[in-house]
Amino acid sequence: MPTFSSNPLNAPTYSKIFRKHPALFGVPFVLIIVGASFGLQQFTQTRYDLYAQKVSALSKEQELGLTQNRKKFDIREEYFKLSAAAAKEWEPKRIERPKGLPEWGVPPPELPADPKRT
Repeated sequence: MPTFSSNPLNAPTYSKIFRKHPALFGVPFVLIIVGASFGLQQFTQTRYDLYAQKVSALSKEQELGLTQNRKKFDIREEYFKLSAAAAKEWEPKRIERPKGLPEWGVPPPELPADPKRT
């Protein structure tokens, strides 16, 4: 004899109904999936509409001919322009050092020895 009976005494009523008619569970599930698909259709249509507007805006720029007269950009050319402009305007200037600060390479002056310490 099994430990637990396969036929419980207080079985829920919905369990009995689903065993007899499995379509009562499957049909609402399929309806929810199909309904959600139709609901999401509005969002996907909005996405494609926005993309179409973006593409049409680009074609309007092309109609005006804005891309034909544009000069090509070269980063090396811009670098040389900026470096030449900086070299023309730059001039090295020596500023005065604050008092008490030695020149580079010159050791600081020694303090007089204190006679009390020796």
